[in-house]
Amino acid sequence: MLKEKDHETSSIASGSQPHVEFYDPSKESTWTRVGLTWESFKRAPGTTGGQVIQGASNVEDIEKIMADAPMLQQKMKPRHLTMIAVGGSIGTGLFVGSGSALAVGGPAGILIAWLLIGMMLINVTQAIGEISILYPISGGFYTWAVRFLDPSFAFAMGWNYVFQWAIVLPLEITVAATTVNYWPNNVPFAAWITIFWMAILIVCIFGTLGFAEEEFWSSCLKLVVVVMFILIGIVCICGGGPDSGAYNHYIGGQNWHNPGAFANGFKGICAVFVTAAFSFSGTELVGLAASETPNPRSSMPGAVKGTFWRITIIYVTSLTIIGLLLPYTEPRLTTGSGAGASPFVIALDYAKIKGLNHLLNAVVCISVLSIGLSCVYAGSRTLTALAETGYAPRVFAYVDKSSRPLWSVVAILLFAPLAYINLAPKGAVIFNWLVALSGLSTLFTWLSICLCHIRFRRAWKVRGHSLDELPFRAAGGVWGSWFGVILIVLVLIAQFYIAIWPVGGMPDSPAKVAEAFFQVYLAFPIVILFYVVGVVWKRALPQRAHQINLDSGRKCWYTAEEMNAWRAERRAAPWYIRIYRMMFAY
Repeated sequence: MLKEKDHETSSIASGSQPHVEFYDPSKESTWTRVGLTWESFKRAPGTTGGQVIQGASNVEDIEKIMADAPMLQQKMKPRHLTMIAVGGSIGTGLFVGSGSALAVGGPAGILIAWLLIGMMLINVTQAIGEISILYPISGGFYTWAVRFLDPSFAFAMGWNYVFQWAIVLPLEITVAATTVNYWPNNVPFAAWITIFWMAILIVCIFGTLGFAEEEFWSSCLKLVVVVMFILIGIVCICGGGPDSGAYNHYIGGQNWHNPGAFANGFKGICAVFVTAAFSFSGTELVGLAASETPNPRSSMPGAVKGTFWRITIIYVTSLTIIGLLLPYTEPRLTTGSGAGASPFVIALDYAKIKGLNHLLNAVVCISVLSIGLSCVYAGSRTLTALAETGYAPRVFAYVDKSSRPLWSVVAILLFAPLAYINLAPKGAVIFNWLVALSGLSTLFTWLSICLCHIRFRRAWKVRGHSLDELPFRAAGGVWGSWFGVILIVLVLIAQFYIAIWPVGGMPDSPAKVAEAFFQVYLAFPIVILFYVVGVVWKRALPQRAHQINLDSGRKCWYTAEEMNAWRAERRAAPWYIRIYRMMFAY
C-alpha cells in the first residue's frame, strides 16, 4: 500500500527551513468551532495544514507543502462531498424549469438536451476530479484558471461566477415563496421572502459544516422522493393509477404520438439547452469543496462518479417519465407559477394520489432553499479566492475561526433583498434583467474547467511528467474536455440563434427584438467587459506550458512507479470489488 502523510507529521521539516506554526481549531471551544460565539468571528491566525499529503516521502520539505494550504478548514466528510455531487444541484431547474422546457422542446427535445449536457457534465466532473485531487486549493476552478489559462480570463470568469450565484440567490428565495403559496395561506409574499432569507442566514452561521449537513440531508430527501416519483410514474404509465385519476388505463407512449415528440422542431431543442444547463448548475461545486475536505484523493473519485448516476437515474429517467405522463400542450406548464408549473406536481395532481402532490411540493421548497445555500457557498468561496489573488478587495479574504469567509458570505447574503423587487409594479421586468446577467454564466464556468484540464495536461507533459503519476485520471482524458469545449461552443451558438429568432417568431418592434436578445445573451458581453477590465488592470498574459507552476498547492507527490504498483495491487482484487470500485468508489 502507498504511504500517506497526515496532519500529525507537521513537525517533520527540512533543517534549513523555518518552522511553520499551524492553527489548531481543536483548542477552541465547541461553540466557537461551530460559529456560535463572538470569538468565532475573529480572524483565523493561520492555516490548519489539515490536508493529507500523499507521497510525502518524495518531497524535501513536508512542512512547507502543508503550509501551502487554504485558510478554510477541512470540515467536510466524504459523505458530504458525495451527496453534494449526487443531489446538490437538484432543484428549481429540474423540478420547475423542466416544465417550460417540455412545453418548448417536447419530450424528445428535453431528453436530447439533457443527455448532451449531461454527457458534457460527466467529462467536466472527471476533469475536476483529476485536477482537484492534485490541487485542492482555495477557489477551485477559478484559481486553476489563473494558473493554467489567463489571469484576465480568470478575473472575468471569477466575477461572472460570483454574480451568477449572487443573482440566483434572490431568484431561489422568490421561487421558494411562490412554492409555499401552492398551499392556501394569508401570509404576505414579502413575509415569506423574509422568512426564507432568515432561514438561509441562520444555516450560514454554522459555516461549512452547516452547509455540508444541510446538503447531505436535503440531497437524501430529494433522491428518495425522485426515485419514489419514478416508481409511481412507471405504475401510472402502465395504467395502475387510482380509478379517479387520469392514469387508470395504459397510456404508454401516446403523448409521444399525440401531440408529438417535438414541440418546435430543431428550434425547440436549441431553446431548451440553457434550461438544461441551468438545471445542472452547481455540479461543479465539488471542485470548490475539495479544499475543505481533508483527503481529496479518497473522497473525490467517489463523488465524481456519483455525477454519472445522478445524470442517468435522476435526470434522464425522471424526464422520460414526465414526457410520457404529460403532453407538452399541458397549459399549466406555461401558465402556472412556482410549484404550480412543476411537471412533477402536475402529474401527481392528475394521478389523484392523495398527499403526494403536497409531499413533492414540500420537497421542491426544500430543494429551492438548498440551492439558495449553494449560492452563498459558491459565491463566497469564489469571492474569497478573487481577493486572495488580488482581483477583489482584500477584506473578502477574511476567514474566521469557524472557517467562514465572513465578509464574502455577508456580501452574497446582501443580494437576497433583491427578491423584494418582485413586489413592485414593474418589479418582474427589473428582476428578469437581473436574472439575465447570470443566464450563460454556468456555461462559461464549465468552458473554463475544460480548458484548464487541457492546459494542465499539456503542461504536465511538457514538464516531463507521466500520466501514470496522476492519482486519478479523467475517464475521457483530454478528448473528453475537448468534447466539452466543442459542445459548449455549439450551445452558445444555438442560444445566439434562439436569441435572434426566438420560438414563436420575432416581435414586430425592433426594440422588443433587442430586449429579447439581451435578456437571453446579456451575460456574454458582461464577460467580455470583465475580461477587458482584467487585461487593462493587471496586464497579465497567458503563460507558456513550460512556465506553468505545477508545484504550488500540490498535495499528491507519488512517482509513476508507486502509482503503477498501487494499480497493480488494485487489479488483483476480486472481480466484484473491481466492479464496485469502477462504478462507485476508487
